[in-house]
Amino acid sequence: MSADAATIRQALRDMQDEPEGPARNARSERLLAEAEQSGDGALVIEALVHQLQVYNYSSEKDKLFVPFARLLKLWDEQPGDFDRFMTHHLFWMFKWVSSSMVDQPHIPLASIEKWQAEMAHRYRLAGHSERAVRQGELEIARHLGDLERGERAYTAWLAAGRDRMANCHACELHEQGAWQVLRGLDEEALKTWAPVLDGEHVCAHEPHAVLASSLLPLLRTGRAEQARAHHLRGYRMVRPMESMRYSAALHIEFCALTGNEARGLEILAERPAYFTDSGNPSSLMNFLTVTALLMDRLTALGHGGQSVPGPAGREWTAASLAVGARSRALDLAARFDERNGNGYVSGEVRERLAQVPLLDRLPLGLRAARPVSTARPAPGPQVAAGGADAPDLAALLAEAHRLSEALRPEAGAAWRAVAARAEAEGAVLADLDRATLEDHLAMDGTLPPAGAAQAFEKAAGLYEAGGDAGEAVAARARGVFARALDGETDEAAALIGPLVEQAIALHARGGTTARQASGVLVCRARITEQRMLRAADEEAHLAAVAELEEAAREVLAFAEPRRGEGRVATRIAEALGHLGDVAAHRGDDPGALGLYERAAAEAHGAGLPWSAVDYEARTARTAGRLHDHATAERAARAALEHGETSVSPSGRARLLLRLAEALDTTGQPAEAADRTLDASHWADEAGESESLGVYARHRLGGRLLGLGRAAEAAAVLEAVLPDISADDHGDGMLVQTLWWLGDGLMALDEPRAAAEHRLRAADIARAWPEQHDHAMLAQLAGESLYRAELNAEAEQAYARAGELWRSLDEVPGLVRTLRVRAWIALREGPSGMSAARAFMAGAERECEARPELRAELASTYGQTADLIVRSCEGEPGEAADDPVRVAYEEALGYADRAARAFHEAGPEQLASRTASVLTAAWLEADLGRGRAALGRAAQVVAAYEGVPEGADETVDARRAEVESVRAYVARTA
Repeated sequence: MSADAATIRQALRDMQDEPEGPARNARSERLLAEAEQSGDGALVIEALVHQLQVYNYSSEKDKLFVPFARLLKLWDEQPGDFDRFMTHHLFWMFKWVSSSMVDQPHIPLASIEKWQAEMAHRYRLAGHSERAVRQGELEIARHLGDLERGERAYTAWLAAGRDRMANCHACELHEQGAWQVLRGLDEEALKTWAPVLDGEHVCAHEPHAVLASSLLPLLRTGRAEQARAHHLRGYRMVRPMESMRYSAALHIEFCALTGNEARGLEILAERPAYFTDSGNPSSLMNFLTVTALLMDRLTALGHGGQSVPGPAGREWTAASLAVGARSRALDLAARFDERNGNGYVSGEVRERLAQVPLLDRLPLGLRAARPVSTARPAPGPQVAAGGADAPDLAALLAEAHRLSEALRPEAGAAWRAVAARAEAEGAVLADLDRATLEDHLAMDGTLPPAGAAQAFEKAAGLYEAGGDAGEAVAARARGVFARALDGETDEAAALIGPLVEQAIALHARGGTTARQASGVLVCRARITEQRMLRAADEEAHLAAVAELEEAAREVLAFAEPRRGEGRVATRIAEALGHLGDVAAHRGDDPGALGLYERAAAEAHGAGLPWSAVDYEARTARTAGRLHDHATAERAARAALEHGETSVSPSGRARLLLRLAEALDTTGQPAEAADRTLDASHWADEAGESESLGVYARHRLGGRLLGLGRAAEAAAVLEAVLPDISADDHGDGMLVQTLWWLGDGLMALDEPRAAAEHRLRAADIARAWPEQHDHAMLAQLAGESLYRAELNAEAEQAYARAGELWRSLDEVPGLVRTLRVRAWIALREGPSGMSAARAFMAGAERECEARPELRAELASTYGQTADLIVRSCEGEPGEAADDPVRVAYEEALGYADRAARAFHEAGPEQLASRTASVLTAAWLEADLGRGRAALGRAAQVVAAYEGVPEGADETVDARRAEVESVRAYVARTA
């Protein structure tokens, strides 16, 4: 073999690790040209095979056919140039070429059928099973919509035996499930796909594709949460792979049908080339179809004019892209139909375009990088604006007054309906009706404080005009409180005093109700609380706390004796709530908790559970501070239940986070994650994506990771990480996010990416006064770098961690870094063995002086034994001075020392001790001392005497290894 040929072959192998795309394809074309210049026929075949591989997994799949025809011609003319490996590839790639023809509308159907027959003929001659042939026939039938032929091919496919030409199990199961979905058998498809989704069968493109294909079947069968998980897990997998446009399209379709239009836009924006890559027209058609579907959804939601990502060369809106994508998709479908002689493909495209959402909203735990307002109508009673069946103004007024009298949270919406009907009819309301309307418009929170103050004053004037002096003074008190909310606390305090005197005097003369008068007293307490919250210094704060206590007690003194006068229970509850705040500000959390619970009880006792929500929320918060997590959970659940229609999105998000914290602490992590997901959704609905939403997604990622759902956790944490900054959220939150993300990526076997995040976290923690986290993160970064086989970087990270552990006098951490550094040194080969031994010796010295580190010392002995054996090449010889034999004897000594040290460390180290004894048994056997090996194996059996089979996995594993030792000794005796 010439040096040039060797260089080309190495370049071909290296090319397989490059990212999919035109650059890799161009490299394969250059290497093929170099192979042709070499004159080496076998090398040309190898270069053609590699070229077919990269074309197949790229956007230039239409380039497959010419090199394959050339490869097939070489097989016919020069079969001797094909070795066994290349022969296998030739027949394997026949499947790719045959099935890919279906995706190219310019290839006549007759040619496709001819190639399918040619594949069947050549497979038969070569002695291969028909299994792959029948799978190819199924793909043709499915594309044509010939379900009868497809069912015959499907049955024949499954009946044919598997051989080396059959697709991998994962790909076969994907296609079987896809056929079942086409036949309307979603449940059967999900069962078929289970081994792929569970990791039993995987390949380079699975479970990536199955995760995407499963999204809509899961939604249609009511498994929305699983669909959400598959989207988070699956899109991470297909995102970097150029060849998986079809799967990316399925994720966009999922977003369009679950209320996640913004997420769909984000996916569209990530690969602009997907709009124009024409090497696989079938994939392009599917991508354009779901793009049009997504744009239709945005347009239906009123966002047709929004700017969206689309094909380069012009600016696109959702409405214009909907038209353009639909037109291109249908044009491609028409080309397929013309080729096929029927209208099946166009029918499929139109059916897909006509889909309606399967869910109004499925929270994903992500905030799309391309925000779009896709707000849906808020739940609640909708009042018809007109029509024969719409209630008249009198009926609307009666209902609004009824809801107001009952103190229902829906009263505000009812009065807005009255306002709309009155305006539509040009009706003039009576003074008291107009007063109540203005009052509710001011109270519903939609006006700024200054606007609310004006509305309350207008309401007061109308109440006076209508002859209700008591409600007039109460409305003016509410207006003064609105001014306090606007920051005018001193002015409000000066204005509220005369109103309190007026209300009390009116009540004494029978001019106002107990509820109206107590309402004015409550407003004074609320104003005092605002002064407390806005106090400029500690002295002013303490003074305001005392004033609040006095004001609250005045409310109680007035209201409690008048319980029978009607509707004063909420005043009593609010006063108790204020007293709870006083206790909390004075550091008396137990006292505050009792007062909040009493306030909630007052509201419930009056049959007004919605009025208890705020006190239940404060109960949950205070109980959490007291580590009374059962009470916190109970109160948070109650607040969410009772505030179903009245709590704002922001308040709901906070309650859900409070509940999640309690659930986490009481051992309910799965529901805690679910509630955190809900919180992230409501934070977005509240317009707090960049604040509360960031925190919720941060916590969601950590909770998903704790549940072992690493793929979902990584997707959430990767999405939220750009939104977290040390300035806005604190460096602790940033470090924790990076830490969790690093752990998740390690679980997903992505050590390089994990190392980047862990190193960044370690650099931030370097500046912290307490260095334990810095040391731990440096060690974790070393672990990632070691797994990624970046040896020099791993050595540097572990050295840094070791220095930190030493400075903290945390010897176990130091010892572990030394041991790993020994293994890193060994990777350098024989030249690194001296350094490796020195690191292990250093670990021994650190442990020997500390009796509490006996188990660490034993582990060091055990790892030293493994290190010595791994450094040897070949088996031990018979001669006493044989280097390998000498090394094995030394390793045996270390294994014995490890077993003894584990025994001295205590009975909890039994599993480690028996592992060391078995290591010694294997070494004895390799050294030709079978009887000694069997004796050591017998020690392990005796150590577990009396433990039933199946009772302990470790015990079962040790016993199985004992049998392996015995069998090895018997074979080598």
